[in-house]
Amino acid sequence: MYQKISNNILETIGNTPLVKINSITKDLPCTVLAKVETTNPGNSIKDRMALKMIEDAEKDGRLKPGGTIIEGTSGNTGMGLAIAAIIKGYKCIFTTTDKQSKEKVDALRAFGAEVVVCPTDVEPEDPKSYYSVSSRLVKEVPNSWKPNQYDNKSNSVAHYEQTGPEIWEQTEGKITHLVVGVGTGGTISGTGKYLKEKNPNIKVLGIDTYGSIFKKLKETGIIDKNEIYPYITEGIGEDFLPENVDINLIDHFEKVTDRDAAIMTRRIPREEGIFAGNSAGSAMAGLMQMKDMFKPGDVVVVIFHDHGTRYLGKMFNDDWMRDRGFLEIKKPKAIDLISSHKNQKLLTVEANASVSDALSTMNKFGISQIPVKEGNTFVGSLNDSFLFSKLIEDSSIKNKTVKDVMQAPFPFVTDQTLMEDISKLITKENNAVLMTDLAGTTHIITKHDLIQGISQMSN
Repeated sequence: MYQKISNNILETIGNTPLVKINSITKDLPCTVLAKVETTNPGNSIKDRMALKMIEDAEKDGRLKPGGTIIEGTSGNTGMGLAIAAIIKGYKCIFTTTDKQSKEKVDALRAFGAEVVVCPTDVEPEDPKSYYSVSSRLVKEVPNSWKPNQYDNKSNSVAHYEQTGPEIWEQTEGKITHLVVGVGTGGTISGTGKYLKEKNPNIKVLGIDTYGSIFKKLKETGIIDKNEIYPYITEGIGEDFLPENVDINLIDHFEKVTDRDAAIMTRRIPREEGIFAGNSAGSAMAGLMQMKDMFKPGDVVVVIFHDHGTRYLGKMFNDDWMRDRGFLEIKKPKAIDLISSHKNQKLLTVEANASVSDALSTMNKFGISQIPVKEGNTFVGSLNDSFLFSKLIEDSSIKNKTVKDVMQAPFPFVTDQTLMEDISKLITKENNAVLMTDLAGTTHIITKHDLIQGISQMSN
């Protein structure tokens, strides 16, 4: 059934799909469902609360016709505000931090917003922080309004009115756990409040990051300044307690490292076909860390907050990942180097064969080197450069036996020998190595195999 025509893009906000996660969670006893918020027009869940904050401010006169919306944002809230502002006729000025992805900043500017980038590693009250700069601009710019998503209760109300009811209806009331990354706190508090009113037994699980205060605050009641330090993960965590964070409503906080969040962010599209962003990676990584909390019959809903296109220059960039030690460089082993010819029979020549026969075999199969056998024993080797130089010196050697002119046998390596160690064995005088696999079959590893291995590492 087709949806009716929308009068404007704002009418398409919400009613996002709930999708079963199959691959990543295959070993979990429960059902895991992702609330995929990327289908909102701004590709994030923040569209919901951005519109709600604007509409509530219009109703009570805080936002007047032709006004300017000024907000500190990590990108997604700004996108939602910018889209709504276009439809409703407002201007936008956003402050953000220099840790946010370039894609987020570029996207805001694409919608006509002015963006001021501020340093990350400063206290919230520092005049240079993105909180402080946005507050200063509100005082300086006439007819301006600051939504203040952190303390504006319209944020959590939007999720109480929309996200919570959607999840309850989509799961037919069967949800047992809600997993949400916590930043402003609006999503988890609004959604969690609605769901707990429907069923107080539902567990609300918040995802925090190292460098943020939430987990320790929940467990001790203390905001520990020693817990605060810069982190890479985007969209979750804070160094203060926003008014939208209802600590008492959240049953448990799970911290996730930057590395684990980034790796899971890459896994989601590759294993589930859902192009979600960094906070979704954090949420899924945290969910997997909490696997012992879940039992058969549980229905776990995890929020996929935003879209992967926001992170193309970061988590989805191999160089960026490697520079931060998040992406392990696979070191090929001997068994990996033979993958292209592991099913091919090893070509050899008998020691008693003529040099002419050896040359014919090498030419026929287009190979540059060949092991020499005597019975079942490898006794020597030949390579084309060596034979060529010998033939230049004395053309009659082609009539001699291989054992009369052969070189030293190729050295053997194990199937687990690293490529870097194999490369040390292959020299001008020694063109290859031999490897016997677990089935007892012998394979050859050449310079060509090493080049292919290096190419695979770079990809």
